[in-house]
Amino acid sequence: MSKQFITKVNNNQVFEISKEDAYQLDAINTSENNRHILHNNKSYQVEISESNYLNKTYTIQVNNATYRVNISDDLDRLITEMGFENSASKHINKLKAPMPGLILEVFVKTGQEVKENDSLLILEAMKMENIITSPRDGIIKSISAVKGEAVEKNYLLIEFE
Repeated sequence: MSKQFITKVNNNQVFEISKEDAYQLDAINTSENNRHILHNNKSYQVEISESNYLNKTYTIQVNNATYRVNISDDLDRLITEMGFENSASKHINKLKAPMPGLILEVFVKTGQEVKENDSLLILEAMKMENIITSPRDGIIKSISAVKGEAVEKNYLLIEFE
C-alpha cells in the first residue's frame, strides 16, 4: 500500500498525491529553496518561501504566483477522524523548538493575549524561516526565546498561563 498525502492549496483546492507520484516528479533543485519542475512539457520555477514543519504548512511561489499549501498524511487524517486534533492542542502549555535553529524574531511579550495560529516567533533552520504559531488561545506566561539566540530541538521557547 502506498503512502498517500492530502495537499490543500489556498484552503480550497484539494489533491491526493502518493509518495510514488512525488518521487516521479521531474524536479531539479536549483538552490536550497528553489526547484525547476517540468510537467506536461511545461516549465515551472518553484520557490519555497516559508515553511512551518510543525503545522505542515508552506508558502510557495510557482512562476511568481503565491500559494499556501497544507500537507497531511494518513496519521494526520486518523488523528482528525478520532477527534484528537483539537483537544490535544488545547492543553499545550509549553511550546518547544521543533528543530534546532536561530531565533530571528519574537513577536509577543509576556502577559500578551494570543489567539490560536497567531505568529509567535520566527525560527530559522536550514536557511529557511519557519513561523512558529500559537497552538491555542491563551496568555503568554514567559518567553525563553531571545532574538539572535541559537536553540536546540525541544528547547522551551514560550510558556502559556
